[in-house]
Amino acid sequence: MNKSETIVNFENLYLSYFSKIKHFAKVYVISEEDAENIVQDVFTELWENRNTRFEYTNLVAYLFTSTKNKCLNFLRHKTIVQESSDKIQEEYNLTLQASLNSLEALDVDLSSSQDMGEVLKSALDALPDRCRQIFVMNKLEGKKQKEIATILNISINTIETQMGIAYKHLRKELKNYLPLMIFMFFDC
Repeated sequence: MNKSETIVNFENLYLSYFSKIKHFAKVYVISEEDAENIVQDVFTELWENRNTRFEYTNLVAYLFTSTKNKCLNFLRHKTIVQESSDKIQEEYNLTLQASLNSLEALDVDLSSSQDMGEVLKSALDALPDRCRQIFVMNKLEGKKQKEIATILNISINTIETQMGIAYKHLRKELKNYLPLMIFMFFDC
């Protein structure tokens, strides 16, 4: 088969079957646009492999089988995407629920005799002296690590280590006080 015959055969095949195959695909993938894209891909692959497909294949069977397979792949992909989206939504809902529970617990805890200042003071007082000093200088006085290192004549690594100890201790002590932790641990 020469090149012009191949083009004519492809055009005839495209004109004769595109709409039918698109309708077939649309039954499964629902969206007109998705069905059209799938069928375009099928015809593109057929054209790219025209040297072997036109001579040895029942082209109508090839078109329907290829479209079926592409629809299956499309639907599998959509299912995975939907499952991922559902999982992300579920994790978001769990985070919201945890935040709600934390705030509800905070209201109960703060309505007792302690207020936020007392809770924070108690947690800070429980820190080792050097650790508390470094934490207060950094988080409450706003000094940079380099400045603290110069003032206390210690290395930045020591400051980082002491801040890590402080964070770990305060996370444990303030676990029921999420907003207070956010205030303490995040620079705004």
